[in-house]
Amino acid sequence: MKKFLMLVTASLLFFSIAAQTQDLLSGKFSSSELKKVLVPQAQWTPFPKRDDRAGWARADQKMMQAYLKKAESYLNYQWPYIPATKSLLIERTGDRDQFQAVSFEKREVLGTLLLAEIYENKGRFVDPIIDGVWSICEESFWGVPAHLPKSKEYAGLMDVSKPFVDLFAAETATYLAWVDYYLGDKLDAVSPQIRKRISTETRYRIFDPLMTKPHGWMTKTANGRAPNNWNPWICSNWLNAVLLLEKDDDKRTASVAKVLDVLDEFLNPYPQDGGCDEGPSYWGAAAASLYDNIAMLNLASNDAFQYVYADEKFRNMGRFIYRAQISDKYFLNFADADPQPGMAATMIYRYGKAINDPDMMRFGAFYRKPEEGNIGKFHYFRHFYALFMQDEYQKAAQGLPLPQNIWLPDLQVFAARDQAGTTKGFYVAAKGGHNDESHNHNDIGTYVVYYDGQPLLIDVGRGTYTAKTFSNKRYDIWYNCSDYHNLPTINGKNQPPGMSFKATDVSYKADNASPQFTVDISQAYPTDANINHWQRTIRLNRGKNVQIDDVVNLKNASSITQHVMTCYPAEVGKPGELIIHYNPKGGQASDFVVSYNAKQMTPSIEKVKLDAPEDRGIITKWGDTIYRINFNVLTPKPSDRLSLTIANLSK
Repeated sequence: MKKFLMLVTASLLFFSIAAQTQDLLSGKFSSSELKKVLVPQAQWTPFPKRDDRAGWARADQKMMQAYLKKAESYLNYQWPYIPATKSLLIERTGDRDQFQAVSFEKREVLGTLLLAEIYENKGRFVDPIIDGVWSICEESFWGVPAHLPKSKEYAGLMDVSKPFVDLFAAETATYLAWVDYYLGDKLDAVSPQIRKRISTETRYRIFDPLMTKPHGWMTKTANGRAPNNWNPWICSNWLNAVLLLEKDDDKRTASVAKVLDVLDEFLNPYPQDGGCDEGPSYWGAAAASLYDNIAMLNLASNDAFQYVYADEKFRNMGRFIYRAQISDKYFLNFADADPQPGMAATMIYRYGKAINDPDMMRFGAFYRKPEEGNIGKFHYFRHFYALFMQDEYQKAAQGLPLPQNIWLPDLQVFAARDQAGTTKGFYVAAKGGHNDESHNHNDIGTYVVYYDGQPLLIDVGRGTYTAKTFSNKRYDIWYNCSDYHNLPTINGKNQPPGMSFKATDVSYKADNASPQFTVDISQAYPTDANINHWQRTIRLNRGKNVQIDDVVNLKNASSITQHVMTCYPAEVGKPGELIIHYNPKGGQASDFVVSYNAKQMTPSIEKVKLDAPEDRGIITKWGDTIYRINFNVLTPKPSDRLSLTIANLSK
């Protein structure tokens, strides 16, 4: 009874906390109050103006010199147009990269030229910048064809009479807005038409559609799925552009108010534990973009939004990035996430500082690297923050928290390692959830096992995005399907997509010697799989092994196959043992044994053929080394227990 009361009390406290965070952003200020706290556009100086040379002397000179060197290689850059046929490729072949490569490069060049002109301030880069602005303004679509509606009306080409805002249209507005902010006088000296073009195009393509038309990324989907990274990512660029370009302070305030409303559509349903179902590689445009919005709002309001940093959900959203870390190179990559994502180090450090989290600050500082003048493709405004924090950042302590136990009850993700603060030994993680998560793979109950920070049993993750990736053929792609995860095929059935296919009876036991995660995956399968219950327990026996125990209860049993994915060759050893030849790049080779009951199961090994366009990304991440191990149950029974144990043969 006492435990029950404690559970009820904890639940009530949780829901009370969650309720308090509803409308955290839009609920703080009325429209009139918001206008008062926002610095008027004509007076707003988020970073020193170009002619404030004393201000720019405080910027990091090594970074600026690196940008200058890079920009000098672009002085004779020939701004390319993008032919209609490149846009049509998304429909004709499914290719999205040819169009995007040109579009992204143009913006990267423009951003680099702007930083060089700010630093040098001699006018040497002004004409190339004007050419870049004009070229971009002449594009039919600032977004990418992969984001066009899938209909005959579009068929791969933008309808310029019906502008809408995707990720990269919003990014484009940010580049142009900062050009206007820093070089407005120099552009006007050449021709008033340049800034007028920036204003006209941005209003038509970005501001008006965002204020007058519903966009799917702004709120939950028809089936109730919460907004994903598109919401805060687009909002961060919308906010940048409207704060810089909108001269009418009433319209500017109205736009900021709508940004806050839209951001709360993202924040309100976000799990209290801060877990990002899109994974660490999307965290940089999800929770991190939410932080970008708050940081910019604080710049625009003399810190009127500082209160957000004390919110526990917001703090947990930041901490997710180091809680999802496996080792210095690898991160937990369920769904479409990358196993080795890049880290936006200065932004992470700033987020950690804002929420007063020393672990996150050390984590961000760990990934600092020499400046080479590369600005990347996205989140351009982060560079201005980075330029003015280097004295502190370069001296900051570095380190990786590497917590021993992680439990995200809302996201239903568990992780544990042999020892806190080190990658030595085993690391195991597993997930529950449902099969309509953002960037979903059908993967309820899957797990990964790493050793010494290197992959052993893996989640393959995503390959190259093509038109097929986000179409009704998404689950024709093998790596999105449950039988290419560490999961069973039951009576010939695999997990389907959809929110109703979910984990149940999820629990976590925080035992010092053997932490474990338990989940019933029966509802993740269709009814004709004939499953009553399938209770899976993933256990780390610290310093020894990892155990996978499945307690099976079926209506009938015709066939069962347990699948295990690895990135190393494997072979069948003596009965009851399958050997994986672990040989990580830069690590120590060792053989691992997957023990099984030879009277119950027989293993087979297949090398996954990688020859589809989507498979290019798999080869980039893992090499042509993906193997699927299939443990076929010899005599399936309605009630049974199936177990696998993973251990290092050299220990």
